[in-house]
Amino acid sequence: MGARDLLVVAIVFTAAAAVAGDPVHHVVGEDRGWDPSTDVASWYSQRVFRVGDKIWFTYSTTQESLVELRNEEDFTSCDLSNPIKMYTDGLDTISLEGEGIRYFVSGNTESCKNGLKIPVKIQPKEQIMAQNNVGSMAVADGPTVPSASTNLNGLSYILIVGLSICLLGL
Repeated sequence: MGARDLLVVAIVFTAAAAVAGDPVHHVVGEDRGWDPSTDVASWYSQRVFRVGDKIWFTYSTTQESLVELRNEEDFTSCDLSNPIKMYTDGLDTISLEGEGIRYFVSGNTESCKNGLKIPVKIQPKEQIMAQNNVGSMAVADGPTVPSASTNLNGLSYILIVGLSICLLGL
């Protein structure tokens, strides 16, 4: 299975997680990946990261790499001299285990200075439950919520389509 196939699987699991209410798998830059031509700032601005989610970075190892930095100052200046971790696999999955901000930048200083970097602000998991409780109370007099089997059918459909795409090499 190639990097493209793994990206398709990641996107399928992201859609499936949204249906099932499970942790989300965020694929940075979606099909364009972690690349200088990707507008990662726009991609980032449309995301909410929560404890338990995963973030996926895909990139060409001949042109890019990924570095996690310790603080906002290093992030802002693209100072790569004291990283937490360097990633060079081309397909890196990072679990978002705790609340706070994690700083990811390109390992190519020029790409970093040109905007290939994102600060990932990780929200607590509990907020999802609070929002669901408020939403349930607000629609108490409205139509009933579909059963879990409806969500399972949608999830099954998404998984079957995604796996078919991978197996057929589309």
